[in-house]
Amino acid sequence: MKTLIAVLVLFCFFAASDSTKRDPRLHLVSPPVAPKHADFDLCSICFQLSGEGLTEILNIILNVGLLGGCNELCSLIKSPELLQTACNIVCDVVGIKIFVDVIQRVDLDTIYFCELLKLCKVNDHGDAEIRSLTITPNDGPAGTVFQIKLDFTTRNGTGTGELIVDVDTIDGLPVTGGELLESLAPGAYSVSMNLNTGAACQQEPCESWQPGTYNVTTTMCNGECGSSHPHSQIYANATRSFQITQ
Repeated sequence: MKTLIAVLVLFCFFAASDSTKRDPRLHLVSPPVAPKHADFDLCSICFQLSGEGLTEILNIILNVGLLGGCNELCSLIKSPELLQTACNIVCDVVGIKIFVDVIQRVDLDTIYFCELLKLCKVNDHGDAEIRSLTITPNDGPAGTVFQIKLDFTTRNGTGTGELIVDVDTIDGLPVTGGELLESLAPGAYSVSMNLNTGAACQQEPCESWQPGTYNVTTTMCNGECGSSHPHSQIYANATRSFQITQ
């Protein structure tokens, strides 16, 4: 059995805000195991631009215009240096004209953007079936680190997509996170994630991890989950629960 080990960086989406907020209690333990072919390296780099990155670049194009080449455009990004680097690499690979043309017509869908640039693989005949979803331990007090393990198979391989994890909380503050899934060959795979309910919260409102049952839903998608663009579909989903005790 092939093993793909990925511990997700989970994000909090608060009902009071449309912006994505990183919750320090949900942290990356180890990065996804990257495949050994160069095209996915470029896919992963392209994906670093994310929706917020594409928004900033698009605003620069609309408000400032093109003053030169890739370096001039990407140097205007005020986000972290990592985003500037990703912008420069992707733009240099595909060329400034194609980069700007595509970014203006993808509706901030990062995977579709990278597919149109031919940096991420497309497989419209892919599939995935979740064989098991387990959470260990089954219960524990607030502060427990829960391991979420997903086993799945694919008969036809998968396109570039994502795995989304949603935690339905007692106090109504949704906790959700996602990870880019590489285009996979047919086979059996395993993904492992850690959900840390004990890390300190640094921004209100905070998930309180009240005693009760928490349902965890995992969704595997081709392309961005929920996207209406080509090369997008839901492959499979599964739900399991864990208990926060007193």
